[in-house]
Amino acid sequence: MIPASLTHYIETEIIPRYEHFDKAHNLSHVQTVIEESLSLAAKYDVNESMAYTIAAYHDTGLCRDRATHHLLSGEILKQDETLRQWFSEEEIEIMKEAVEDHRASAEHEPRSIYGKIVAEADRVIDPIITLRRTVQYGLKQKPEAEKEWHYQRFHQHLMEKYAPGGYLKLWFPESKNAERLKELQKIIADEAQLRSIFQQLFAEKK
Repeated sequence: MIPASLTHYIETEIIPRYEHFDKAHNLSHVQTVIEESLSLAAKYDVNESMAYTIAAYHDTGLCRDRATHHLLSGEILKQDETLRQWFSEEEIEIMKEAVEDHRASAEHEPRSIYGKIVAEADRVIDPIITLRRTVQYGLKQKPEAEKEWHYQRFHQHLMEKYAPGGYLKLWFPESKNAERLKELQKIIADEAQLRSIFQQLFAEKK
């Protein structure tokens, strides 16, 4: 059981920070990562409160920087003295490392099962949501760019991350993501369908 005092702290002091982030990392995103983390944690012999806290803090570093947000998020968690009401220093170090290890482009395997849980939960793969977030990110980064530039960036990102051989790693073959990734790969492989979906998603934001 997660202590009510911990959930109250996180719901009032940590989760609201996501209101200020981009649409791909907003309140809905952190809530989804929390739900998926707890769902995975229930299947393994892990500390539910730790899995919950890691998920809540995983993107908090976006307040300062995207490129190193995973490292900043880990520091934010470690430096939060309030968490010492519920966790030991050893647990806080494990949670910090898990937050650091959540990033899809990380070159090393997460150092603990907690890192694998949040990494998997952060990759909630719903084909249309994933495609929409990819379009949204491009529009946020370069809103003035031509539509074709956005399509090429969108296509390149999907190929690098989600296509077979891409850098996305799934750590739990029984997770929902494994099946969803196959669906997404079918769409990516069909460029006519992919371009059609892109046109619809791009038009939503105009």
